[in-house]
Amino acid sequence: MNEATASLGVADIQKIMACIPHRYPFLLVDRVIEMNGDESGIGIKNVTANEPQFTGHFPGRPVFPGVLMIEAMAQTAGVLVVSARGIDEAAVSTVLFTTIDKAKFRKPVVPGDTLHFHLTKVARKRNLWFYRGEAKVDGVLVAEAEISAMVA
Repeated sequence: MNEATASLGVADIQKIMACIPHRYPFLLVDRVIEMNGDESGIGIKNVTANEPQFTGHFPGRPVFPGVLMIEAMAQTAGVLVVSARGIDEAAVSTVLFTTIDKAKFRKPVVPGDTLHFHLTKVARKRNLWFYRGEAKVDGVLVAEAEISAMVA
């Protein structure tokens, strides 16, 4: 482990649930494996065949919905923001989506894939955070977007 890796935080499912209010079936991040304050981080989602969206998207050929990848990016960003501010503030804070820009979906994601959500802070203005997100499977870009959220 090098010095840069040692300075990065992680979040298991208990810490994620302490940071954001989402719960099954809408909690879409299983773990955050890197957190550099609110500057950057990597969240993980293990895509499994028994998830409810696959009953209708699509029967016989399950594809993980792109909109849920964007939501998972936002959840990862929410964990970064709340964790950097202090989990004690999570009880009085709600992170709300404000924009989604430049969303692109490049390859289908299917059960058995592991999604990595790479988030990098672009800017912060008062209670607004702006991030660039990339979703990758095995290092291959499958989706990307610019998102912003506010802490209410």
